[in-house]
Parts: sequence; structure tokens; C-alpha cells
Amino acid sequence: METLTLRPGEDQAGRRADVWLSEAVEGLTRSAAARLLEEGRVTCGGRPLSKSSRLTGGETVDVALPEPELADLLPQDIPLDVVYEDGDVIVVNKPKGLVVHPAPGHPDGTLVNALLFHCGASLSGVGGALRPGIVHRIDRDTSGLIIAAKNDLAHQGLAAQLQDHTLARTYECVVTGNLRQDSGTVDAPIGRHPTDRKRMAVVAGGRPAVTHWRALERFPGFTHVRCDLETGRTHQIRVHMAHIGHPILGDTVYGAKKPVPGLQGQCLHAVGLRFLHPRTGEPVALSCPLPPEFQEQLRKLSARR
Repeated sequence: METLTLRPGEDQAGRRADVWLSEAVEGLTRSAAARLLEEGRVTCGGRPLSKSSRLTGGETVDVALPEPELADLLPQDIPLDVVYEDGDVIVVNKPKGLVVHPAPGHPDGTLVNALLFHCGASLSGVGGALRPGIVHRIDRDTSGLIIAAKNDLAHQGLAAQLQDHTLARTYECVVTGNLRQDSGTVDAPIGRHPTDRKRMAVVAGGRPAVTHWRALERFPGFTHVRCDLETGRTHQIRVHMAHIGHPILGDTVYGAKKPVPGLQGQCLHAVGLRFLHPRTGEPVALSCPLPPEFQEQLRKLSARR
């Protein structure tokens, strides 16, 4: 068993322990955070915190991480495009259509099942029984780079980098419309949609979310854009681009309701990943090419000029 030591900032004073913990540890759901608290695994000054405990800000919180429970997850021989791998981390170029971890409606056939086959039991347990190794997520119909941790030390280090933005993620997408500027920043909080709980939205009181974007190429009615995430909220780029009036091509949740012929889901790809190796501290910079269907959309748009 390993212990994760966290120090909430002064700005976290007054927050519930379960809410804060689920946000402080990337990949940890609120229910999983509540479970750790209920089991007495989260302590401050040697005393267990309850779910409803309020933070004072600046204190030291220790989280005793349970061993991964992988009995209900089956390793599956699903092909993986491994971009980088060592004894601590693995980075995969995830194809569209592959769900990251088991969830209602997707009990298997996920990236986690593939990682279990590829890595064996050597995956971190911070994310809980259904998310071994998962440090961050990308949508089912978004392709590109995703990093997983092979042990809790690596997971702890990478989660800290997500918090302080040392772990940087770059995406490319095609959005509808012609962006007036060549670059910009969307700084707008994201939370659950007030009437549709399956969607996210820019809402007052949502979690802070910042996306930096830059136009790469312009086409009639569309723009090829690069986005750098400062935060990593659910559906962040999709929500932010729709919020400024330029939803992503093929996004039937936040944009046009009809799918684009020849395109599965949204035209969004995680093209770059930069982080400090959690064991050595050495910088690692990785990239992957745009998938064929993304390139085909660019060819079609270019032919319209």
C-alpha cells in the first residue's frame, strides 16, 4: 500500500473533502473518493476525514491507496499503438471508438482491458478498480495520445503535473465557421448542463476551464485549429469551441445534429503530449500524426477553395 500526500491550497478552504479529493486526484471519481474517506484511508494530522469534512486550506492530507482490484476486469488482446513505454508509464495513440475505461454500457472492450493484456497487473491503483493506470481521459470518439501509469508513484507524479500544468496536452480540430482572430483563449467555467445531465456546458459556478487556441489553416466555412489545454475538464475543447460559436466538425452533441459522411464523431485529435518523467524528472515530448479520416476531411475542405 502506498500513501499519497496532498496539500490543498488556501483557496480550497471550506470545500467538502470528497469533492476536493475527486478533483485533486485526476481519474478519481467522487464516488471513489467518498469510498476512500468512508474506509478511513484519508487522514489529516493522523485523524480520519469524513466525506463532509471541510478543508481549512494549507493542511497536509494523507491518502492510503488500496491495492488495485482487477478480478472483475478481463485482459483483452486489443491492438495498441504504443508511442512510448518504460517501466513507469505507457503512452498510447488511442483510435476513435475505443472507450477508455469500463462504464455502464461498456463493460469491456476498453483501453483498460487492452492495457491489462499488454502490461499485466503492472498498472497503478489510484484511479480505482475500474480505472487501473488511467491518469486522464479522452472521449470515445476523440483519437490521440493518452498516458497511463504503471505504478502508484508514477500516477502520483503525473497527477501532480496535471494540477500544475507541467503535463501539457495539445489537440488539433476542425471547427465550423471562420474564426476572426488568429489565436485566442477561452476562459469559461464548465459544469453539467442545467437540463441535460449527459452534456457539459459553460455555467456559472462550474469548474475553472481554460483553452488556448490558434488557427492553423482556413477553409470556406471551416478552420483547422490547434488547442492547448490549461485545464482538463470533461469535453472541454468541444464545449469551449461551441461556446464561442464554432463547434467542432462532426460533433453531434455540441454542434450540428447530423453526422458528417466519412467521419466518426468529432474531428478532434490529441496530437501532442509533454511531461516530466515521474521517476527521472527528464522532459518527455511526444507527438502522433493526424488519423486518416482527419486528413481526408482536410483534403475535402482544401478542394472546396
